[in-house]
Amino acid sequence: MAWSNQSKEYEKLLEVGRPPNIAALFPNSKALIVSGKFIDRALMAKGQAMTIAANGRNHLIIRGVLAAAQRAQAACIVEIAKSEGGHDFYCMVSYWNMARQVDALANELGLTIPVAIHADHYAIKNPNDLAVAKVEVPSMFEAGITSIAIDASHLPDDQNLLSSIAINGSIPKWAGLECEVGEIKGDIGLSTPEDALFLIQGLNAHDIHPDWIALNNGTTHGIQASSAGIQVELTAQIHQAIKPYGLSGAQHGTSGNSSERLKRIAKETRTTKANVATALQMVAWGVEIDDYGNAILKDGALSKVPGQGMSEELWAEMVDYGAARKYKAGDFKSLNLPFENKILAQSKAIRDRMAKGVEDFVYHLLTDVFNSTDTAPLAYEAILKAGSYDPGQKAPRLEDPAEWTEAKILEKGKLLNPDKGPKGNYDD
Repeated sequence: MAWSNQSKEYEKLLEVGRPPNIAALFPNSKALIVSGKFIDRALMAKGQAMTIAANGRNHLIIRGVLAAAQRAQAACIVEIAKSEGGHDFYCMVSYWNMARQVDALANELGLTIPVAIHADHYAIKNPNDLAVAKVEVPSMFEAGITSIAIDASHLPDDQNLLSSIAINGSIPKWAGLECEVGEIKGDIGLSTPEDALFLIQGLNAHDIHPDWIALNNGTTHGIQASSAGIQVELTAQIHQAIKPYGLSGAQHGTSGNSSERLKRIAKETRTTKANVATALQMVAWGVEIDDYGNAILKDGALSKVPGQGMSEELWAEMVDYGAARKYKAGDFKSLNLPFENKILAQSKAIRDRMAKGVEDFVYHLLTDVFNSTDTAPLAYEAILKAGSYDPGQKAPRLEDPAEWTEAKILEKGKLLNPDKGPKGNYDD
């Protein structure tokens, strides 16, 4: 049963559950924006369940996702990746305005579900990125981020660990934290239990306790080129190896995987967070998709369903824009930036149609695939039990810091397989 946002119980949740940055930014808000830790705890409490971490590439996607989560009474996450909404970007939704959009929509729609604002794939690929991150990451939390994925997986394992340690002082202790081992690049350079343990044990020794770990477990970002998808058994094996450290799984590259495979990930692994990006973009636009949420290509091109998504006239303009720039289907994501204002300038009936398409698609995922129905009340319970915006860490420090100095990290790193597959840009 949904709580009223006027009830005394809900007022208590707002009072104790919203982290300091959110309370300062939105002092009069009724939106229950919380740390990603509480979203993870709610899905853990239900068991064999994960929720959507929706990449809000445009405003109408965010609206549809939030409406679906409210219908399902599901705790959820709205996110954007560095490639989408960082300082090099192709979306108008960004690390610095996403919380404001979620807060405004939650108040407009009268939502009561708990939502985390997640900075996904905050990539650190070189020393300069690390220097920039120490300035940029605090600015993101000042703008309302409540959860972050530090992704130094592009680097060798020892540098991934050292970079993750180095940036941690810029992240509030109360914030949700995701780490990553292995770039998301399909069935090449797959993650191993040894890779994951190296990262998690090293972080644990430095009293850093991530809530989630992302793996290269067989998926890709963007339009799927293969139906191979998630390797469930590998994922379960790695999750079992790191179980003493309390981490949940974050499943990337969800678009394009079958419902049955996603159900298995929820049921057979410790995954609580499922990233969905490309499928939501396609649904919002009205692009024809298959049962997996993957765009159907006709002669290599995207095909729009008449009467769904945006207007036919705007779609034709976008197609012409892409053709003039020789865009392939996977490049159409770059249309988000130049066309967001034109999308929002459409009639209310068209805008509502776009948001409703996303809502129905996400509602199906939450209720029929992810098993995240009625996890909002479980988040409420976790907040009230903690009596705070910070539920604390899920596991104690188990590793000896003396065994994880920088010198010893570099030595241990030499024992790991350095082959992570071919180099290239696998961001989306």
